Amino acid sequence: MNPSLLYIKNMVCNRCIKVVDEEIRKLGFSISSIELGKVEIQQELNEFDLQKIRTRLNELGFELIDDQKSRIINQIKTLIIEIVHHQKEKDDYKNSSEILATEIGKDYSYLSNLFSSIEGITIEKYIILQKIEKVKELLVYDELNLNEIAFQMGYSSTQHLSSQFKKITGLSPSHFKKLRNLKRNSLDEVGASKKL
Repeated sequence: MNPSLLYIKNMVCNRCIKVVDEEIRKLGFSISSIELGKVEIQQELNEFDLQKIRTRLNELGFELIDDQKSRIINQIKTLIIEIVHHQKEKDDYKNSSEILATEIGKDYSYLSNLFSSIEGITIEKYIILQKIEKVKELLVYDELNLNEIAFQMGYSSTQHLSSQFKKITGLSPSHFKKLRNLKRNSLDEVGASKKL
């Protein structure tokens, strides 16, 4: 029996993993492994099985990804979210382009061109949007000062962070912090409508 590998859009956090895991098991399928954006099911799935899973995932706000280019885009987004929000280990790599190329197994220029053509923004701009979303989270939690946040997020200085933050949000980090009620975006919405 061959295992089936499924790629799932909008599966961007640990809570998403838990929900998808529970729902697929409720449908009667055994999971070998599950991680952000990807599920390996122990058995080979037929078209009826896939439709059953697709329907349930759609009801929960997830989407089964069928074509190769969409899978690559999903892998890029998932890796960026892991790097920025979940502090994926970066010690073996020099930069995010190297992580993406190595992890996905494709040349970075191919990944960059594909991402830009489908998403309408560059990978670099998508990373910036994700970083700003993480900075918003850290500002709201109020556990770190701006210098510590800049260091944690890999900015060269607090000025660089402040400048980029203001460019994206229209507010300085200190002003944003005062307006804590400002709505943060869910990770799967970041970059969907913002063009830099």
